[in-house]
Amino acid sequence: MQQTSDAPLAFRLRPQTLEEFVGQEKIVGKGTALRRAIEEDALSSVILAGPPGTGKTTLAKIVAEKTKANFVQVNAVLSGVKELKEVCAEAERLKTGLKQRTVLFIDEIHRFNKGQQDALLPYVESGSVILIGATTENPYFEVNAALVSRSQVYLLQPLTVDDLQAILSRALTDERGYKGKVKVSDDALRHIATLSNGDARIALNLLEMAVLTAGKKLSMKEVSALFTERSKRYDKTGEDHYNTISAFIKSMRGSDPDAALLWMYKMLESGEEPRFIFRRMAIFACEDVGNADPRALQIVVAAWQAFEFVGMPEGEFFLAHACIYVSQAPKSNAVTRAKDAAKQTIRNASTLEVPFHLRNAPAKGMAEQGYHVGYQYPHDAEQGVVKENYFPMGIPPRTFYEPTDRGFEVEVNERLHRIRSIVRK
Repeated sequence: MQQTSDAPLAFRLRPQTLEEFVGQEKIVGKGTALRRAIEEDALSSVILAGPPGTGKTTLAKIVAEKTKANFVQVNAVLSGVKELKEVCAEAERLKTGLKQRTVLFIDEIHRFNKGQQDALLPYVESGSVILIGATTENPYFEVNAALVSRSQVYLLQPLTVDDLQAILSRALTDERGYKGKVKVSDDALRHIATLSNGDARIALNLLEMAVLTAGKKLSMKEVSALFTERSKRYDKTGEDHYNTISAFIKSMRGSDPDAALLWMYKMLESGEEPRFIFRRMAIFACEDVGNADPRALQIVVAAWQAFEFVGMPEGEFFLAHACIYVSQAPKSNAVTRAKDAAKQTIRNASTLEVPFHLRNAPAKGMAEQGYHVGYQYPHDAEQGVVKENYFPMGIPPRTFYEPTDRGFEVEVNERLHRIRSIVRK
């Protein structure tokens, strides 16, 4: 692959062989199935998924250099069904006439609509086309399930700081890079790597910007003055949004306020709407804390209300206050289990008729029909509880809400045990 000296550094430094490829050891390290398939030119259809700058396109380019098959690249943003069918028809002709395979690389395959993805199926299935699909989205959601089932899916991870530092170090010495003419201290390189959020393209772009801005001899002082904020990878409607909120909720559920704060501030600093976070904490206060600490919901609602009065940036205090409280609170999903059990009983019941003794009798003649007859007023009883059946006709009394032995539910459990022993004796 010929490189031009005026091309961006990230373009010039794109690895051309597996030996030059850095990172993703579990996927293309020595001895892995994908590496052997590439080295032996025996690749079957694959989907490479992962954040930007993790090596998806680079791996496809390496396959292009390595394979003896006809290699075709299309971009899902720029290509339509017509072009796709032409490529596949030519692949069919090559397979039939010349016995030559076609490797089709589709960048941003998730941008193809269902019809475009469906058009690929018969060619992938017949083996006329060896598909390499690259996507930054979750392929199990954004790519046709039939295509996914006919391909091996590889999930590429953000590069580590060590990986990025190795890439930056090579850029300083490689003939396609700075050829040893640029000197950057190790701590400055590591600072750039740390700011790059696992993205090799960002790391090389930052290095190139630093050289162009501050010269060919860079220390930590120059680099830190140029770059103070890390690049953020957070799409408020994409998978990272859902992954992060999942980590936030699971950290609160696991009673780790420190981890919960970290995920919460990742969302806030990436532009997440604070009210979305308050909504999740309000749900959590009932779903995962419940009556183990009834104050949890009160704290979240009060913090939310205070936030509406004050706004940002001071509103962060209320977010942190609520987050820490619900994280450290004793946990119970008894309310959730009770809710689900009650709804399941309703779904399974043929009818839910109210017993006559629980019905009011506001009109003359209704009492003669049995309405309200036999109802016992609990306040007249010494303990405020009477033996009674409050369930629908034909459904025997059952227990939906079973308190845990954690937090305030210990007291709730004792009280309910006493009450149920009277009501259902």
